[in-house]
Amino acid sequence: MPPIVKIIAADICQSDGSTILKNVNLEIGAGEFTYLIGKTGSGKTSLLKTIYAALPLYIGAGEVAGFNLKDVTRRNVHLLRRKLGIVFQDFNLLTDRNIADNLLFVLRATGWNDHASMHNRIGEVLQEVGLLSKRNAMPFELSGGEQQRVVIARALLNKPPLILADEPTGNLDPETSDDVLTLLRNLAKQHKTAVICATHDYRILQNFPARIVRIQKGRLIDD
Repeated sequence: MPPIVKIIAADICQSDGSTILKNVNLEIGAGEFTYLIGKTGSGKTSLLKTIYAALPLYIGAGEVAGFNLKDVTRRNVHLLRRKLGIVFQDFNLLTDRNIADNLLFVLRATGWNDHASMHNRIGEVLQEVGLLSKRNAMPFELSGGEQQRVVIARALLNKPPLILADEPTGNLDPETSDDVLTLLRNLAKQHKTAVICATHDYRILQNFPARIVRIQKGRLIDD
């Protein structure tokens, strides 16, 4: 089976064009859980943005979920992102609609149009994250941990082969952080979903050991 992510000899640039990482080589297989660690500002988010084509790849080669990053344009980037689930530190839920309607918005935006299928898929992902009973709740009625579970459910909607989690526990207390990490790890195992989890929470690394890729002095080091 080909890797979900394969980056070869790539320079990772920020939005202003400045190079933040040089000669990046990274391969992630199906179902593999990988931590991406490094200091704030070291380039973790820039690398993730390159993987989901929010930043262009000028130097080197990259393939993500079967898409050549050099071939991704504004016109077809949505096709790549259907293959990805993205979990941010900030929940970015739509505050004017309930949880089910938040998920419905994403399904419609990614090409779903059958009402029964959308209703069923929303129920499935909420069941997976333990929030089926909260489908009619508003975001402000949920705790931070519950909101992050909704974000994970949102990331699962299109059954992506890859989830990118950028500091997913950054706004959560330790106990809730452990619950979210347990959920992500279990999902990776159950669905053979690859997960790249960017974090600077070293407590998590000790409690939930997995492969670690480290950013240090502008280089990517695979531990």
